[in-house]
Amino acid sequence: MTEQNAFARRHNGPDASETAAMLKVVGAPSLDALMAETVPASIRVKTPLNLPAALTEHEALDEIRALAARNKPMISLIGQGYHGTLTPPVLLRNVFENPAWYTSYTPYQPEISQGRLEALLNFQTMIGELTGLEIANASLLDEATAAAEAMALAKRGAKSKANAFFVDSDVHPQTLAVIRTRAEPLGWEVLVGDPLKDLDAAKVFGALIQYPGSSGALRDPRPAVEALHKAGAFAIFAADPLALVLLTSPGDLGADAAVGSTQRFGVPMGWGGPHAAYMATRDAHKRIIPGRIVGLSVDSRGAPALRLALQTREQHIRREKATSNVCTAQALLAIMAGLYAAWHGPEGLTAIARRTHALTLRLAEGLKALGFAPEADAFFDTLTVQAGDQAAQILAAARAEGINLRDSGGGRIGINLDETTTPAVVEAVWRAFGGSEAFGAAPKASAIPEALRRQDAPLKHPVFSRYRSETEMMRYLRKLADRDLALDRTMIPLGSCTMKLNAAAEMTPVSWPAFANMHPYAPADQAEGYRALVDQLSAALCEITGYDAVSMQPNSGAQGEYAGLLAIRGYHASRGDAHRKICLIPASAHGTNPASAQMVGYEVVVVSSTPEGEVDMADLAAKAEKHAAALAAIMITYPSTHGVFEENIRQICDIVHQHGGQVYLDGANMNAQVGLSRPGDYGSDVSHLNLHKTFCIPHGGGGPGMGPIGVKAHLTPFLPGDPATGQGGAVSAAACGSPSILPISWMYCRMMGPDGLTEATKLAILNANYIAARLAPHFPVLYSGAKGRVAHECILDPRGLKETAGVTVDDIAKRLMDFGFHAPTMSFPVAGALMVEPTESEAKSELDRFCAAMIAIREEIRAVEDGRLPKGDNPLSHAPHSAADLQEGWNRAYSIAQGFFPAGVSPQDKYWPPVNRVDNAHGDRNLICSCPPLEDYAQAAE
Repeated sequence: MTEQNAFARRHNGPDASETAAMLKVVGAPSLDALMAETVPASIRVKTPLNLPAALTEHEALDEIRALAARNKPMISLIGQGYHGTLTPPVLLRNVFENPAWYTSYTPYQPEISQGRLEALLNFQTMIGELTGLEIANASLLDEATAAAEAMALAKRGAKSKANAFFVDSDVHPQTLAVIRTRAEPLGWEVLVGDPLKDLDAAKVFGALIQYPGSSGALRDPRPAVEALHKAGAFAIFAADPLALVLLTSPGDLGADAAVGSTQRFGVPMGWGGPHAAYMATRDAHKRIIPGRIVGLSVDSRGAPALRLALQTREQHIRREKATSNVCTAQALLAIMAGLYAAWHGPEGLTAIARRTHALTLRLAEGLKALGFAPEADAFFDTLTVQAGDQAAQILAAARAEGINLRDSGGGRIGINLDETTTPAVVEAVWRAFGGSEAFGAAPKASAIPEALRRQDAPLKHPVFSRYRSETEMMRYLRKLADRDLALDRTMIPLGSCTMKLNAAAEMTPVSWPAFANMHPYAPADQAEGYRALVDQLSAALCEITGYDAVSMQPNSGAQGEYAGLLAIRGYHASRGDAHRKICLIPASAHGTNPASAQMVGYEVVVVSSTPEGEVDMADLAAKAEKHAAALAAIMITYPSTHGVFEENIRQICDIVHQHGGQVYLDGANMNAQVGLSRPGDYGSDVSHLNLHKTFCIPHGGGGPGMGPIGVKAHLTPFLPGDPATGQGGAVSAAACGSPSILPISWMYCRMMGPDGLTEATKLAILNANYIAARLAPHFPVLYSGAKGRVAHECILDPRGLKETAGVTVDDIAKRLMDFGFHAPTMSFPVAGALMVEPTESEAKSELDRFCAAMIAIREEIRAVEDGRLPKGDNPLSHAPHSAADLQEGWNRAYSIAQGFFPAGVSPQDKYWPPVNRVDNAHGDRNLICSCPPLEDYAQAAE
């Protein structure tokens, strides 16, 4: 590559000599020849990507710094669920900017995820204690989508058979917008009003109450809760976690569930995200709460071990019967919020809450003296005043002071204070209202009514009081990180999840204040840099995919699926075809596909696969013909989830179009297409794009992610609406979803350039074919394309080994941990198989190390088959091996050396799994999903 492509040489693993050596193994004379055998000629692009030439790291940083300079982050007192916050430097450096935390994967393999699982359990415990509810999940995407999920929870769990949901008129506007989007396709009516005046509980299956209200008003909700319960309906609170430090908890007020955002617990606003939302509920509803739950189980020695609990609730199992398509969380941000609470502790959080409230009291007294009495006498940190025809002048005067206030409409102005607010800021607000009063002590102790003051001390668990010095916190964070296996240690060869390099230069701008400290509803002229960045990245994604427009609003892949199907649904309705509700989905599809289809009111019809793993064209044609009058869409993943480029993709699109349907192409496997083929050119109408896969946003232990959708021109009018204005079709709380992580993908595209992006795709395909060629003699490769090639991933089939050696895919996955590897994707899309995706970032040496480990494992299996090792007492059946295995006399049929230091594992660099194999069934039978006191751990292990 040229000097201008210096970054691509760092991002792509194989150099020229390694590429040549791998091509020899796979039997291809060149990369281009391999591409010709892999990607169907009918969909190959004829011209190179029309993108700006690559920049070096420093050039790209200079360019994005200029974009950042166009943002004007001011002191934001807008509120509306977003607050100024101070990220503790110990967390910024040791977690947020630490690849040991941000490059880890979702903890589906618990033995090598004990650190991040503990950090997420801290989060769940924090939420449970603050809300007074027994069960909390490990986070959701944002407060608005969490509220929509809670509405669905109420529909599932309430005794009421009503078909309407009540929403507090004092809810955040973006929350109402997303709830309306979610309810409409399912035929649920949304009623809006004052829950203490307008609620007819007999007519609803649940109600959402904002606590405190979006305007700041603090009301006693007990009468509404009582009425809801008498009618068999759910009471759901949207509650601010900092307010809950001082307020009576939702649980004590009778709530069935609570949702909210933990953004103000140390996570910058970032123009809207990412932030960790929460959901908590009663123990009775633990089997129907959406999202992930971290629970306590035991390992094979009976020692306590953490794991993701109740995983059978995930939509990969329930498919079209799922009531939610949630497949992710905001793990990294939930970890940050939980650690923020551990850093400050109950005393620190109480001090922050009291100081914020005291400042608000003083602000209220000053405004009252100026003739602007707050609307509510009871409040926590937010005031709303009626300024009449002076409102515009006051808002402008505040901006001249460097402060954004909330324009609540009708002459009303909202003012929200937070932990960053100073007395000088309060004085500046007074000046904006025409005053000159100097700051002084508030004459009133509290504006929280006695009946709503918290009586119990929250955060009683020792974890929230143990780490007070930075030395202790730093070591705690290092201890947790050392228990995990992330991309900073080893290749993570997960099929369909694309764990590639998250380069330091890409990550650098995310922490810059100009990106981090921007309120999502700040005036547009203050966010010109963000808008330019979004426009430039959108243009690049359009060029890469062949689509005409992009919406950045979906903040996960599943949200992208949902938004894409909503666009299709809106398109059909605009043409008088609202009756089109049949969605064809191949049997091999991602589990989120049928769940998303169900959520937009579609009926799923499954299309069969051929023995070769491709879509059965005869079955597709027959079902498209049968349902032609009602056909809405097909959802298809390309390359397929079986890891091959199907030759018939154009024909598939044509058949669906001929029968009036639209083509939704799942973009999870876009890493095999960039620069080689474009979905918008070969027949797709809409795709979501996993920026946390193909475009380098890191997985963060299970989130954040971004799933923007690209659409052809005819679907552009049906892209998600603006949640800030309550516009129809909003799917997330912020217009651009989680924009503070978009600089990562922008940097990736700018530094790779058109040639580097295309080269990355070719090398991803080469690496997968190299692994397939190396391992095929040992583990059959289940599927390949017409010319014997796989795409960017391949499926290895060890299923026959269960009969010959008693070895399962789980045994192989756990044994890989002893070699220092994360397992490939297990049992998806084929039960009992392994799907391997190496990505372009892995050099030949790491691929060889993985192949050597897999071959060594196969030899261990052969020793069982030959009788040299017994079934049930071999390195695979006991894997992974922890240090605890050395504490007793060794009486196994194999040596200590083989168990702990298999071929290629250096004692000097050994990764030690912190626990032995975790008992999943025990954890589900004995669900514990908040931190038990230390003295209870022994009991949990019995």
